Amino acid sequence: MENSLIKEGLASLTNYCEKESFKGYDPFDGLNSKLFLLFPFTKKSSLFKLIWIQFFKRSPINFRKISGIRKEYNPNGLGLFLSGYCNLYKTNPTPEILDKINFLIEQIGGCQSTGYSGKCWGYNFDWQAKAFFQPKGTPSVVVTSFIACALLDAYKIIKDEELLKSARSACDFILNDLNRTYDKDGDFSFSYSPLDSTQVFNASLLGARLLCRTYFYTRESILIEESRKVVSFVCKHQQENGAWAYSPLPFHAWIDNFHTGYNLECIYTYQSVSGDKTFHQNLEKGTDYYLSTFFEDSGLPKYYNNNRYPIDMHTTAQLIVTLSKLNLMGENQKLAEKVLAWSFNNMFDQKKGYFYYYQEKYFLIKIPYMRWTQAWMFLGLSHYLAFENKKTNN
Repeated sequence: MENSLIKEGLASLTNYCEKESFKGYDPFDGLNSKLFLLFPFTKKSSLFKLIWIQFFKRSPINFRKISGIRKEYNPNGLGLFLSGYCNLYKTNPTPEILDKINFLIEQIGGCQSTGYSGKCWGYNFDWQAKAFFQPKGTPSVVVTSFIACALLDAYKIIKDEELLKSARSACDFILNDLNRTYDKDGDFSFSYSPLDSTQVFNASLLGARLLCRTYFYTRESILIEESRKVVSFVCKHQQENGAWAYSPLPFHAWIDNFHTGYNLECIYTYQSVSGDKTFHQNLEKGTDYYLSTFFEDSGLPKYYNNNRYPIDMHTTAQLIVTLSKLNLMGENQKLAEKVLAWSFNNMFDQKKGYFYYYQEKYFLIKIPYMRWTQAWMFLGLSHYLAFENKKTNN
């Protein structure tokens, strides 16, 4: 795919997101429905809440407006946009992009969760999963990690010490407020939030990644030591072929595309910052499995290891991010271009400038979710253009 077409696609996507002021719907925001809140008995039923969320998530028709769900800022989405604009600023340091960086930092600061050991963030909706329920604003390791890492991205550009302090404060939340599951060696997994004790490999590693990135600046031994224990815990659960299940729990046994990308990115970050090569073989096996399993010759990105459907643009975005973070874009540029070309040809609205959410086997969900799809593709495309710019200038 030609670089000019990717630039045009990113320009169209940027225009769409900025016109929407980065606010939008989310696949999992069903419990924000005013209609749902009219029925008090529904609040007590985990099953009903799960069904209600899944209805909105899986419907190709967007019923949110008529059911009283508003477009809102999603804190995680704000963090993804911030990291993306930081990438763009490195290649094109204009006042306009700097204004967007400062705007997003301000919005992120206004949606923090309170009452915890450090700065932290959660989703802007109640969320019912199979394993637990998270009230709106409950901070999670995932959201906090993405946002705090985005603040570190911004810190590298504008050198505001408050951004580094915020990221370090977020480490206190991760270290002190999340629950831990230990193995016999003393290695452990972070919980998803302070309210659960789940073992989700990618989520735990995202917490470790933030500790590593903050250690790069502060050189506090506790940050890198605790990161190593998480990386060790997760690598012990890697399968012989290089894959990871979502978690060790039997109902979380699936193997998927973008969470595998998260795992690789986080392990690589630990290795790069610490200089510890103990898990290099795990990283290589995982990378080989990831690149050989989840992308078809046509460029179609598979969600699961054993099924091409559903097709989700989050997978395309994470491929570009993973290749960029692992410094593998150069040797895998043809793959990246094929996947991007397939995504633009099949999942992009050329007139409106946004990416569709989901392709099931028999139907397409065209709803333009802001965090899940647009923010992720914005970040992925910003990484690709940063790579192209670096290659051109070398």
